[in-house]
Amino acid sequence: MRFDLMASMMCANYGNLEKEVRELDAGGIDSFHIDIMDGRYVPNFAMSLNDMRYIAGATEKPLDVHLMIEHPNNRIDLFLRHLRKGDTVYIHPEAEYHPSTTLLSIIQAGMVPGIAINPGTSVETVMEMLRIVKKVLVMSVNPGNAGQMYLPYVGKKITKLLSMKEDMDFEIYWDGACGADKILEYAPKGVRGFVLGTTLLFGQNRSYGELLQDIRQLKF
Repeated sequence: MRFDLMASMMCANYGNLEKEVRELDAGGIDSFHIDIMDGRYVPNFAMSLNDMRYIAGATEKPLDVHLMIEHPNNRIDLFLRHLRKGDTVYIHPEAEYHPSTTLLSIIQAGMVPGIAINPGTSVETVMEMLRIVKKVLVMSVNPGNAGQMYLPYVGKKITKLLSMKEDMDFEIYWDGACGADKILEYAPKGVRGFVLGTTLLFGQNRSYGELLQDIRQLKF
């Protein structure tokens, strides 16, 4: 069964970011997930524009840039100029007055447009944008911090999105508290990819290649 695995780089060892990127790349990660927070939309700061720019230059693998910032349209060009064609940019619809304008800027720059849906965001409130985006990042925890508890009602939201994805032409990705049990349950249902953090990938005292191989060999 084919599913994508993305490394949540806010969980990486920043004492040697070059080594982290190189070992994840060699270990078979599909893409690098970059969480950028402004301390306003979410009550935390995470990665920066410079972190994103460094990783973009250190790997040929795609980047998934998750903008947890207020009014992303005001500074979207800062990010787009340092990304490559085919990289993904997610915005939170609640963070922008006119999110479709921001999504069109992402499309026009040759990037893949995506939206991130918080646990408290209903599918109904983003229905129109589902026809614009190519990726929907479903947050199974409230955004802003790693290592949070899974909110079980998110599963019903994913079920609803799965019933719509073929008609509206988007893929679904899981972000937050991602253990093997979530991959075993939702990959067969049609969730395309999973963001891996401290639960399965980082801080495990094993090589990334071994860990990623174990995940890809899960018994479905």
